Amino acid sequence: MNAYRVMPTRVEELAQLEAKLPAIRRANVEHHIGLMKVAKAQGAQVICFGELFPAPYFALTHAPMWTALAEDWREGMTVTELRAAARAHAMIVIAPIYELDRSGMRFNTAVVIDETGAVLGKFRKAHIPHGANEQGQFLEGFYYDRSNGENGPHVRNVSKTPFFPVWETSVGRIGVAICYDRHFEGVMSTLAKEGAELVFSPAVTFGAKSERMWELEFEVDAARHCLVIGGSNRKGSEPPWNQPYFGRSYFVGPNGRFANVSTHAELVIADLDLGQLSRPDPSGWNLKRDLRPNTYTR
Repeated sequence: MNAYRVMPTRVEELAQLEAKLPAIRRANVEHHIGLMKVAKAQGAQVICFGELFPAPYFALTHAPMWTALAEDWREGMTVTELRAAARAHAMIVIAPIYELDRSGMRFNTAVVIDETGAVLGKFRKAHIPHGANEQGQFLEGFYYDRSNGENGPHVRNVSKTPFFPVWETSVGRIGVAICYDRHFEGVMSTLAKEGAELVFSPAVTFGAKSERMWELEFEVDAARHCLVIGGSNRKGSEPPWNQPYFGRSYFVGPNGRFANVSTHAELVIADLDLGQLSRPDPSGWNLKRDLRPNTYTR
């Protein structure tokens, strides 16, 4: 959730924040670096922050001022601070930011930083929602474009597709799918085929259908594609929009969910057994062996 506390009470007053955007970013980055310290103290080796974590979720309304928060994915304030924090705490960081490309285009982007502070690359959100449900609207297409596949340059990327990189890291092969991406059947299957073992899916999501599917999609994809998936969602509400987010972040593997061992309300921490991905499935299933791709509609 947004860590900047001096927010207006009415949407009509958002313009008063225009000069405070750098302070909003800094408050959120500093708050999340604090969460890194807590996670490290509890034994975490890798951390993924929430979608667009340096700000409140602003895509609920049209307000062009928020575009000024977009920043460079290599040299912007957020990544610069997180590189230092990753190095200091020896943690891998997945940092979902609002990216300003040097072409002037903007993207919803996750930057991957290893435990030495090196930037391994980025993933740009591939599918962009723009619509409304019974609770509110989501106008993401107003703020950023869908991925153009220009995610490089990369370090230790083992994927052959430009849209879905997979990074070899000290904890395993990591992929990313941001929020709306999780609904498309080709996303997790592609990441699995390209070698991913652990997929992080940071989201800001709300609404009855989203809440119902949240409990199902990751479970099915983890079992079907032999993955460990971490899904995160904001929890609570942020003024002045006060849109409720249902939270319920969790980790799941092919054989079910991992226990949350965190002692902090804003963190979900799990001991992830990636070794299970290479062991025989106790159910007797062997989906990779028994796949018949030539029989399916393409």
